Amino acid sequence: MELRPYQREAKEAVFENWENGTRKTLLVLPTGCGKTIVFAKVTEECVRNGDRVLILAHRGELLEQAADKIVKATGLGCATEKAEDTCLNSWFRIVVGSVQTMMREKRLGQFPEDYFDTIIIDEAHHCISDSYQRVLQHFPGAKVLGVTATPDRGDMRNLGNVFESLAYEYTLPKAIKEGYLSPIKAVTIPLKVDLTGVGMQSGDFKAGDLGTALDPYLQTIAAEMREYCGGRKTVVFLPLVKTSQKFRDILNENGFHAAEVNGDSQDRAEILKDFEADRYDVLCNSMLLTEGWDCPSVDCIVVLRPTKVRSLYCQMVGRGTRLAPGKDHLLLLDFLWHTERHELCHPAHLICESEEVARKMTENLEEAGCPVDLEEAEKSASEDVIAQREEALAKQLAEMKKRKKKLVDPLQFEMSIQAEDLAGYVPAFGWEMAPPSDKQKNTLEKLGILPDQIDNAGKASKLLERLDKRRQEGLTTPKQIRFLEGKGFQHVGTWQFETAKNLIDRIAGNGWRVPYDINPQEYIGV
Repeated sequence: MELRPYQREAKEAVFENWENGTRKTLLVLPTGCGKTIVFAKVTEECVRNGDRVLILAHRGELLEQAADKIVKATGLGCATEKAEDTCLNSWFRIVVGSVQTMMREKRLGQFPEDYFDTIIIDEAHHCISDSYQRVLQHFPGAKVLGVTATPDRGDMRNLGNVFESLAYEYTLPKAIKEGYLSPIKAVTIPLKVDLTGVGMQSGDFKAGDLGTALDPYLQTIAAEMREYCGGRKTVVFLPLVKTSQKFRDILNENGFHAAEVNGDSQDRAEILKDFEADRYDVLCNSMLLTEGWDCPSVDCIVVLRPTKVRSLYCQMVGRGTRLAPGKDHLLLLDFLWHTERHELCHPAHLICESEEVARKMTENLEEAGCPVDLEEAEKSASEDVIAQREEALAKQLAEMKKRKKKLVDPLQFEMSIQAEDLAGYVPAFGWEMAPPSDKQKNTLEKLGILPDQIDNAGKASKLLERLDKRRQEGLTTPKQIRFLEGKGFQHVGTWQFETAKNLIDRIAGNGWRVPYDINPQEYIGV
């Protein structure tokens, strides 16, 4: 099985991290981008190197999926460590193991601490829990790879307590742009669902309270779905089984062919098969289908399980992002959840790095009132936020001019080179959160960046990497940016070094005044 370019890069990055002495590393690929194939190929190479590999997951479907993909992609068989099945005395070098089984003291005690050389954790955003930690601590010398689809910075901060590095991340916007996932259009339904009485549990809304809060709105939601979901293959996520079953009945009364599946459904496999074969047009479920189920032809997702957990939101939407013949985009229905206490996940959180841009994009989508392509919406929101930042920056620069600093403020540099990833950067791993080193600060100052505003080593490292890359690409230096933007020129960070140098030479030759035939506000540096 031939890997896609990004999958090959991901695999190489994992081994590079291990070879450089990083024992626990993380791989982030969006749902639908073949993370199982990547770790199957990583597993194959580990086995070739003589390793015994444990693939750890929290659900039976994920273990079966992993074993199936490994045999198809590599031809290698797997032993199972789950319930009464054990891998001990098996000649297979790969074991798929249930964390619920492996975590038991009696079960773990049967394995020497050096039994596994490599541990791969599927859906790694779960691995902060005690059960996973117990297994990892039992095999202290094993190399560890965590694989997840979540882009959640909150999750990443937590995962930073388990993993030492992020080996590779492939983002949803990049996957869509490069044609590996379906474009997404979101529409905000102007229905204010009141969640103010809903309690909290483990950092998210209580499912029981949510079901009660949703009940009065189900008829209205079904009517809204008639307008948007006709002719589409729709999956609806709800908080409770009884709410899911009730909504299925309401949808059928409203002209849909709806079915419902839950953990106790005796005919679950048959219903899923019928849905895939278009015998139903809507499938309701109470969070059963967030992981380990794929139906590429799904082209509409309705999230009626409001959440503040970004990884959960991404898992729900991820059920509809795969490509399929005749499918040109995924339609995502969003609602005006009304709550006074917590920031909820919206379509913007699938694609925005910056919380500031996500807030602006959510506002814009609410005002639009029709389906809007997420990439276009993010671009527009970014421009709005950049305009607001530039206004604030202009005031800041005016004050800086008075102080006559010779160095460029990091914010000015980021805005000038239009680096949203730097402006929205949040440290995730332990070393990134530490203060910048004296060496980093001295190097930044030497290169023309004021280090006082940089409060962590991760941001300092990112800035130094960007400065080195810009030098290699022949782009402007921070000192050129400061001088020319001080004279009123715009976005000097996007210019070539030589362009800026020639202009500065002209200004110097004119007694350090801008020549009369040049208007800095309109000047385009090419």
